[in-house]
Amino acid sequence: MPLLLLSTNWTFSAPNNRERNRGRLEKCRCGPTTDIMKKIRVLHIVPTLNPGGAERVAVHIVTRLNPRRYEGAVVSLGRREECDLDRLLEEAGVEVQYLGKPPGFDYRMYYRLHRALRDHRPDVVHTHMQVLRYALPSMLLLKRASLLHTIHNLAERDVEPRARFIQRYAFNHGVVPIGVATEVALSVERLFGIQECRVISNGIPTDRYARPQISRKEWRAREGFGDDDVLFVCVARFAPQKNHALLLKAFAQGPASDPNAHLVLVGEGVLRQQLEGQAKSLGLSRQVHFLGLRTDIPDVLGAMDVFVLSSDYEGNPLSVMEAMASGLPIVSTAAGGVPDLFENGKEDFLVQPGDVQGLSLSMISLLRNRELRQALGRAAARRARERFDVSTMVQAHEALYESLVDQAHRPNAEGVLHQQGVALRRV
Repeated sequence: MPLLLLSTNWTFSAPNNRERNRGRLEKCRCGPTTDIMKKIRVLHIVPTLNPGGAERVAVHIVTRLNPRRYEGAVVSLGRREECDLDRLLEEAGVEVQYLGKPPGFDYRMYYRLHRALRDHRPDVVHTHMQVLRYALPSMLLLKRASLLHTIHNLAERDVEPRARFIQRYAFNHGVVPIGVATEVALSVERLFGIQECRVISNGIPTDRYARPQISRKEWRAREGFGDDDVLFVCVARFAPQKNHALLLKAFAQGPASDPNAHLVLVGEGVLRQQLEGQAKSLGLSRQVHFLGLRTDIPDVLGAMDVFVLSSDYEGNPLSVMEAMASGLPIVSTAAGGVPDLFENGKEDFLVQPGDVQGLSLSMISLLRNRELRQALGRAAARRARERFDVSTMVQAHEALYESLVDQAHRPNAEGVLHQQGVALRRV
């Protein structure tokens, strides 16, 4: 008990009767300490557990919270996806509840989420992506729960315009916004007028990407690539935001003239068939490879030479961090929080969104210069180790959870101690 009180800047005043004070202190230890020092229950709510960046961030956080201090759980609005995120949660012993939401609006989610929140009785509710439209009514009814929402993209792109009033109402009624990059926090201020958006950068398990399970040579032989091939890779869902069409044009304009150059596309999405048709029409069928969804991303990246991202807008993409941790040089558009990941061009080539010529020339520069690829890759790996490890992200969230829970429960703790006859004063 004394340690807790010191950590919250409270101390006891000394009554005249020492024995009576000792008795009161023992009472306090038997009652409030158990209540105050119990594990903090943290509930993350996500739309689905598809293997996307935002979902992966939530899983990284909840599976790595200090188990002596936190009890984590996840609610997914959707159905079980049978992907690596489900497996990671199972291996960590994290409770997961699937609410079975189909695509589109589902009014049943209001009741199901209300029941889930009632059953979990969380101290912290941490939401992601578009779930506030379903979760906010029940969240605002919780007593003494701390409410957070992470914005994973630029605020203008995070939800559709007609749903922005929900975000605005939430951020003005007790829900703490968290941006994954400085540029994201600035967009929250720009769109919602919220000037105190906290920034907690994304993180990844850097050691996992630094040490793939199979060698570069073995992976290439298995997938049909030669040792002399130069492989450009993009790991991103096939969606308009990622602008793969621009990447295909850039590859066709320059690197494709070298028969040893290949573009490897990892992911799935609504635009896949259209992009396959574009690659064929550009005469790139032999040099552009669609690998689909993969669960062996560290092995894939370990066999590549250059990572490329052509997005029109971004928050703080995990895929770039993963590529850097794998020791790859980066060619990317300067979208959203991407520029903040680098240090003065030591690890990357950045071009403006939509700049097909700049993207193509950057790829050609790395295609023709092996030593430059290796130098940039070493610098990227070093920066990833120093700045992007998941432990840093988790520690920042733990500190925020502690701060918010302390604020929520301090008035209650003060009242309990007062009832026990213990006077308090600030120090």
